[in-house]
Formats: sequence, structure tokens, C-alpha cells
Amino acid sequence: MRPTDIRRSDMPGPKVYNLWWGDRGVQKQKGIVTYSLSPFRQRAAHNMITNWIFNGYRRLSSQAVYWVIPFAMGYATYSWAKRYDAWQNSKAAHVAGHHEH
Repeated sequence: MRPTDIRRSDMPGPKVYNLWWGDRGVQKQKGIVTYSLSPFRQRAAHNMITNWIFNGYRRLSSQAVYWVIPFAMGYATYSWAKRYDAWQNSKAAHVAGHHEH
């Protein structure tokens, strides 16, 4: 299908109330007012940083329990394993009789 065929199709336009495709018996509607706002006037990023500081802090603090506790447990396990490995490789562990590595 060529692009020009779309213009000749029976698709309804913006001001036509079309109950069914190809129904040409319906007249154009009158009295429809459409308002729009320029994209340059919308200010989509207005106060974005200020709002994120408060809203972001609220959202992150509500989720802190779910990531602080597992992180603390993982770090505690890591630090214990590092200390235990350093002790096992020391002279004190060999004197104490721990010979497995």
C-alpha cells in the first residue's frame, strides 16, 4: 500500500463522529473546541530537583530496611571470613593445631 492511499481511506478525521468505517452519511460536528498547550510552555522539568530531594528521600528511606539489613549481614560475613582466614594463615593457628587451609 502506498502512503497516498491512507489519505483516501475512510479513516475518521479529528472533527468527524463516525460510527462505523465507511459511513459517509454522518455530517461534520460543530461546536467542538479543542485546547492545547505549547510544548515550550509546559515546563515539564519545573522544580524537578527540589521535588526529588524530598520525594526521593521519602521513597529511599521507606526501602532502606530491605537493603541495609542484607548489606550489613553480608559485610559482617565478609569481615569475619577475612579475619578467620588471616588467623588460619598465621603462626598462632599453626601452633594451635589448625593445619587445614
